Amino acid sequence: MSRPLHRGVLGGSGGGRFSANSHDLWEDSQMKERPDKEDVDPKRTNGADHTHSSIKFLFRYLFPYNLSSKHGLNENSFMSDPFSPGPTRSRHKVTLSFLKFSLVVIVILALTGSFYWTLSITSTSRGQIFRGYRRLQEQVVTDLYEIGELSLGFSRLRELEYCSMESLNYVPCFNVSENLALGLSDGEEFDRHCGPGSKQSCLVLPPLNYRIPLRWPSGRDVIWLANVNITAQEVLSSGSLTRRMMMVDEDQISFRSGFSDVEDYAHQIAEIIGLRNVSYFTQAGVRTILDIECGYGSLGAHLSSNQLLTMCLANYEASGSQVQLTLERGLPAIIGSFTSKQLPYPSLSFDMIHCVRCHVDWDKKDGIYLFEVDRLLRPGGYFVWTDPLINSQRSVRDKANLKKWNTVRSLTESLCWEMLPQQDDTVVWKKTSKKNCYSARKAGSPLCSKGHDNESPYYRPLQFCIGGTQSRRWIPIEERRKWPAQSKLNSAELELHGLHLEDFGEDAISWNLAVRNYWSLLSPLIFSDHPKRPGDEDPSPPYNMLRNVLDMNARFGGFNAAMLETGKSVWVMNVVPTRGPNTLPLVLDRGFVGVLHDWCEPFPAYPRTYDLVHAAGLLSLEFGEHPRCQMLDLFAEIDRILRPEGWFIVKDNGRLIEFARSLTTHLKWDARVVEIEGNSEERLLICQKPFLKRQS
Repeated sequence: MSRPLHRGVLGGSGGGRFSANSHDLWEDSQMKERPDKEDVDPKRTNGADHTHSSIKFLFRYLFPYNLSSKHGLNENSFMSDPFSPGPTRSRHKVTLSFLKFSLVVIVILALTGSFYWTLSITSTSRGQIFRGYRRLQEQVVTDLYEIGELSLGFSRLRELEYCSMESLNYVPCFNVSENLALGLSDGEEFDRHCGPGSKQSCLVLPPLNYRIPLRWPSGRDVIWLANVNITAQEVLSSGSLTRRMMMVDEDQISFRSGFSDVEDYAHQIAEIIGLRNVSYFTQAGVRTILDIECGYGSLGAHLSSNQLLTMCLANYEASGSQVQLTLERGLPAIIGSFTSKQLPYPSLSFDMIHCVRCHVDWDKKDGIYLFEVDRLLRPGGYFVWTDPLINSQRSVRDKANLKKWNTVRSLTESLCWEMLPQQDDTVVWKKTSKKNCYSARKAGSPLCSKGHDNESPYYRPLQFCIGGTQSRRWIPIEERRKWPAQSKLNSAELELHGLHLEDFGEDAISWNLAVRNYWSLLSPLIFSDHPKRPGDEDPSPPYNMLRNVLDMNARFGGFNAAMLETGKSVWVMNVVPTRGPNTLPLVLDRGFVGVLHDWCEPFPAYPRTYDLVHAAGLLSLEFGEHPRCQMLDLFAEIDRILRPEGWFIVKDNGRLIEFARSLTTHLKWDARVVEIEGNSEERLLICQKPFLKRQS
């Protein structure tokens, strides 16, 4: 986008349309292209026959009197000579015949020249015809997809109904009770199991007393009690540290993010690593942290003021969910489990992994969970574990705990981890930065082969091997550039991902322009026809209007980078679709957070958790050719994870945008199509989810 976006014209059903003539233009282009295409084959194959027929017709027309009435033969069965001056012919007829013959010769020469000229034009315009055919093919695919949607029946085209009360906090693919009934145990009941019946074709209404969350940073420390599914009893029954961190009032929960216990704990970790305090984490190469069973995000909330990005990972919980409360506070979180599957992150993804009483039995299953931690850690990264069994004095008295502790220490040695000085119940290991450590071991776990060490582990089974050693991204965190310079990869870093600096720079420039234009559109005024004087601009939304943002097709993370560069107080969940190229390693190397995901499946997040969902090019990727699921199902999933009054921005080609806009009425969204100046192929679809209140 070279200049700001133009507003759309308000249309019916709350939507606006700038591309109302796109269909007519398309049909015009088809009509222009069709003669070119049709001139290719017929004239090549039938040109000679056509010329011969024309000559024959002209002879019959010009000399009918020289032909017999039936066969055009004379009495001797020979063709009559039209130029012989018979006794009955006059001089005038001979002259007329000569003129007609000259005309025939001219016509023959013209047809012949036209034939060869057509062949030459066809050969030079083959590229244009191919492009026209390609556009026609894309049009056919889009039309077939629309026909497929319509073939689902009239019931699918009506407005979606509201889900039952049981779906208020339900996350598809995570049904613990059903998994237990199927006989799953040992933590596998918390695993993600997506089946044909996991999709919901209904709209999830907010709770009865739901209120719009407070803006950042106030929303980090205070949330509305009615917005989350937790009771005062669940707060009191939680861990001692969590209980001291939370205060439950009549209608809100307060978190003391600066409370001395968390501050002292974070300072203790820094001391063990050898740093003066938490503010030196970035200088030590630490930027992104994975917090397993994070409580309610208190550590991440405290570290956020030091430019550290902490991703909370916890099991699905029907009530009192750690992930739900963490997201409600405006902090990164996602549902996930260590039990049997690899997490949807590539190897070498995080600088630190943290576990405080995270209920993971690190000594069980021959230490396979520690193998997953090692796979996710970057070279030189840290694993922080806080648990009472670590305390040596207590372990001596408890033989079972002592056995567990000795097993874990033995496993970490086989992984080439260095154990740093222990303090109380906390121990920190540092992953090796040197690959030759593995070959120098007397005994230990094998390295993963190249076939098992790929960077697209979409919920694959856990593996008994050391991963990441085959990656070109094996760079110790001490040698990486520090945040925030880390977000702007240099040519050497981009080369590891097969990307050129010029392409990366162009992507950054385009996204900076796009975000500035997006921000001006994030106002309910776009859906009104309020009077405005020429030259007046709508007031720009405040920098902290949004906090939780999800990018459905992150690509290089350019949208995330542009949001931060323009001073917006957001964090972005960068999702890389499994159907497209895997650019998640590049996104993570920039110091951002993200995840792999298949958008034909529900996203692992609770309802009402994101302020903005962004999708650039996703519709073309998922529905352009060979769609595997329905666009309406995808939009229903977006509605589920979007907060009331939240925004959905789609950027894609005009045909898909128009079809997407027609679906917004079934979700009761306000929607408007906006043209992009200087880009005739693509459109913007700006949607806002209404705040529909549940009736008491």
